[in-house]
Amino acid sequence: MESEDAIVALAALAQSTRLDVFRLLVKYEPDGLAAGDIAKAIAVPQNTMSSHLSVLSRAGLISARRFSRSTVYRAELNRLRRVVLFMLQDCCDGRPEICAPLIEDLMPCCQPRPKGRADV
Repeated sequence: MESEDAIVALAALAQSTRLDVFRLLVKYEPDGLAAGDIAKAIAVPQNTMSSHLSVLSRAGLISARRFSRSTVYRAELNRLRRVVLFMLQDCCDGRPEICAPLIEDLMPCCQPRPKGRADV
C-alpha cells in the first residue's frame, strides 16, 4: 500500500458520521445493510448519508450492491486490514513483544457473539 492510499482511507474515517457508518457496517458483515437502514440507524438524512457513503466508497472502505430498488453496503474489511498493516508494518523493528499487546487487544473482537443481535 502506498502512503497516499492510506491517507485517503484515514481521511474518509476522520469524520464522525463516516466513522459511525463504517463501524455499523462492520457489525453487519457479511450481509451488509441497506442505505436507508444506515441513514435511520445513524439518524442522518438520506441525501446527507449518500454523500458520506460516496466518500467511504471512493476510499475503498465500503462497497455497494444493488438489490431491486435498494442498495446494500458492506464494509471492505480487507481494505481496512491493508491500512492497519501499512500503519504497523514497522511496529516492532524486530522486537515482537512491543506489538504483542496490540495483537492481544484485537483478539477479543474476533470471538463469536451469541445469536440475536438487535436489528436496526
